[in-house]
Amino acid sequence: MDCHCLSTVANPSSSFSCPGIQNFQGVSFVGRRLPTSSPHPLVLQSLLPNPFLQHKVLPFPYQKKSTFHSLRTHRGCILAEAKRQGWDVGRFVKTLFFFNGPPSPAKFFEFLVEKLSGPLPSEAVKAMDTSGIVLVAGATGGVGRRVVDLLRKKGLPVRVLVRNEEKARRMLGPDVDLIVGDITKASTLIPEFFKGVRMVINAVSVIVGPKEGDTPDRAKYSQGIKFFEPEIKGDSPEMVEFIGMKNLINAVKETVGLRSGKLVFGFEGNLSRELPWGALDDVVMGGVSESTFQIDPNGGENGGATGIFKGVISTANNGGFTSIRTKNFSVPEDLSAYDGLELRIKGDGRRYKLIVRTSGDWDTVGYTASFDTVKDQWQWVRIPFSSLRPIFRARTVPDAPPFNPSEIISLQLMFSKFEYDGKLNPTFVEGFFQLPISTIRAYMKEPITPRFVHVSSAGVTRPDRPGLDLSKQPPAVRLNKELGFILTYKLKGEDLIRESGIPYTIVRPCALTEEPAGADLIFDQGDNITGKISREEVAQICIAALESPFACDKTFEVKSVIPFSEPYTVDPENPPPEKDYNAYFQTLSDGITGKENLEQTPVPA
Repeated sequence: MDCHCLSTVANPSSSFSCPGIQNFQGVSFVGRRLPTSSPHPLVLQSLLPNPFLQHKVLPFPYQKKSTFHSLRTHRGCILAEAKRQGWDVGRFVKTLFFFNGPPSPAKFFEFLVEKLSGPLPSEAVKAMDTSGIVLVAGATGGVGRRVVDLLRKKGLPVRVLVRNEEKARRMLGPDVDLIVGDITKASTLIPEFFKGVRMVINAVSVIVGPKEGDTPDRAKYSQGIKFFEPEIKGDSPEMVEFIGMKNLINAVKETVGLRSGKLVFGFEGNLSRELPWGALDDVVMGGVSESTFQIDPNGGENGGATGIFKGVISTANNGGFTSIRTKNFSVPEDLSAYDGLELRIKGDGRRYKLIVRTSGDWDTVGYTASFDTVKDQWQWVRIPFSSLRPIFRARTVPDAPPFNPSEIISLQLMFSKFEYDGKLNPTFVEGFFQLPISTIRAYMKEPITPRFVHVSSAGVTRPDRPGLDLSKQPPAVRLNKELGFILTYKLKGEDLIRESGIPYTIVRPCALTEEPAGADLIFDQGDNITGKISREEVAQICIAALESPFACDKTFEVKSVIPFSEPYTVDPENPPPEKDYNAYFQTLSDGITGKENLEQTPVPA
């Protein structure tokens, strides 16, 4: 078999299975037992697997226990032609059934037809679709419905979370992408509702209204300038602003992602996550290479645990690859909130491959990337999802579906003589290899932008601030206790966001009005300003924050420069220029919330 045939038939980068597996269905083989004088007998003996360590910090639905596929040399070898080494049929069968049984023999004939037709030319690979849905919670409120309108005008996909479907469709249109749920009731926030959501704008707020009553469209409350004696309508501030916030964060955390990323495999501090890895070597096409995966409890960078992919690779019998692959996950891994995978490895100067699959089929496209390592150094290797190439049977598949990071079914690490499309690995050397790998995690690329924008309120830190003259403060500050500690629980809800790990922006508007957007603005931090601002302006600020790294993990107050006593209007013939909100965001500092002005005070029961 020449090199071209090797790169076409034997190259395992094309999928988790090799086409050679189909070749073995119903086909006779000849070979001889691997002689005891094999050049690596001690190395092979050292590769016998140890059991996985048991780590139970983070159980996962598809992992009942930590497992390992043992691939010891088997006795079922077949006599060989001249110049061929023994082929371990027992290890071959064991490999097949570890990965849920052999594929259909009919695949073999499909492969022959495709092979005889010749290789496909390399073409540009389709770009991955990284768009995501913006969820608007509180979409029928004064700010929320304006956010929905603006997002639609920008052509962004929007989904709304509301309690009253009839009201929402009447207000937002019959075709709105809508889910019905109540953030105060965790059982109504079904995980499937949030699939595809990448960003959240939360405009939910406890309902406050005049004691004397209001119009059906809440005109008295909405005008935001004239004072009416207020009271809470409906659920309490604790239920909406604190418990509701906790429920909403828990519902969206998996889909919007965490700044620190998501552990897929490995060991980090007190956290660990293991996967059911098994060896998948060139034994599936007659080769003699052999690998294993073990957990070394003290082999990590700082003396901690690490996984080790190691083995002996040989080109005998037209082989030349070793790999470890996970069993198919019973629940697909959703990494759509992230931009790629990063691996913490100790390199050996060789080139390896990471293969990711989004199908549970055995013989299917594998999304593949090669990465180089530095000898004897621990290093981070980042593999953007956008760099993964769809590979099938050693060839790039230009018309393959774009990689879908929300449907990851299995992972594979490989050391191979072969790249793809006829190319060879320039670092390939036969013999022993070893790649310690302590972590595989999903990451967000820099610069990170907010994934959760929350509309809170100015004044949340003031009720308990020492030395503050409450008579000069807005009604909500003076009446915090009478209104069920409304600002206290708004602050507690903010703290949940800041502690969640989700990249966020917290907007604290002053008194909200129905005036148009366009007035000059004042952004401030520390929770000191009073004034007014239009709901339209706040909606625009929220949407702008989603796109700005300067708004990420910031908390700020905002008002217009127009005093309460002056109404603000816009001349339709001479509208104000569009604002560059990024210029405002760039003035903000990290870590300023106004809580730094508070003394330690007991939280009300």
